[in-house]
Amino acid sequence: MRNLIRGMTVSLLLATLPVAANAAVFVSVSFAPPVLPVYVAPPMPAPGYFWTPGYWAWGGGGGYFWVPGTWVMAPAPGLLWTPGYWGWAGGAYVWRGGYWGPHVGFYGGVNYGFGYGGVGFHGGSWVGGRYVANTTIINNTTAVNNTTINRVSYNGGSGGVVANPTAAEARAAREQHVQPSQMQLDHQAAASRDITMRSSYNHGTPQVAATQKAGVFYGRGVVAAHAGGPGGSAPGVHPATGQSAHPGGAASPGRGQAAHGAHPAGSSPGGHGAPANSHPQAHGGGSAERGEERERPH
Repeated sequence: MRNLIRGMTVSLLLATLPVAANAAVFVSVSFAPPVLPVYVAPPMPAPGYFWTPGYWAWGGGGGYFWVPGTWVMAPAPGLLWTPGYWGWAGGAYVWRGGYWGPHVGFYGGVNYGFGYGGVGFHGGSWVGGRYVANTTIINNTTAVNNTTINRVSYNGGSGGVVANPTAAEARAAREQHVQPSQMQLDHQAAASRDITMRSSYNHGTPQVAATQKAGVFYGRGVVAAHAGGPGGSAPGVHPATGQSAHPGGAASPGRGQAAHGAHPAGSSPGGHGAPANSHPQAHGGGSAERGEERERPH
């Protein structure tokens, strides 16, 4: 009975929220995004906040850029965040955006950490209309996977995670979804304007990997990526199936450090110029600069 009442409550709330649009910007890129950087989550700013992991987005001429993990408020009680992911389709890497919904759906089998180990979510739950974060999981990303942590950031293609939606994830995909909040959209837009977030600048190790407050990339509550991780692609393993595109794995996460002496967006640290652009080799002979954005219905 309690679950039935909760389900009815969530359904009523969904009816009042901006539902994810039937058409969205369709982004495809000819080469894979970098691996996920190694970092830890900053402290939760206040009870009730929801941790959303960082991800690589595409910035057109600027290439891939990092959108730092951050704490946000859910649009309504009972909603959970399903992260977006890059997936290989039609000869390119296609971005499938994240959304809010009653259940966590498929996010490509990508191990984002912090409760998102590739399948499902273990980073918190709703209790009596109040969201309670599982800080034990969020503060210890290795709790998701007791073996080597895989940091590949895309599904399919060369070296990508081998994963398909589970039955539960397929059901979640058919539920009514809510688009990212304005706070999340503004957070990504701010990251897109910051040159230090570009993979061509940070080589896969951003100075700001996570932030306590959305859109605030400098000062207190900022966490840098761990410098020990490689900046290239890595083989992928789906936690549910154990399947791997290639043998091996990526390094385990370590503790990040606050980005002291941070510099304003669009500038370079220490008065030095930004390094020359470094572009990964395109797959299938395509141009490393090619990216397309067009409207496409879901």
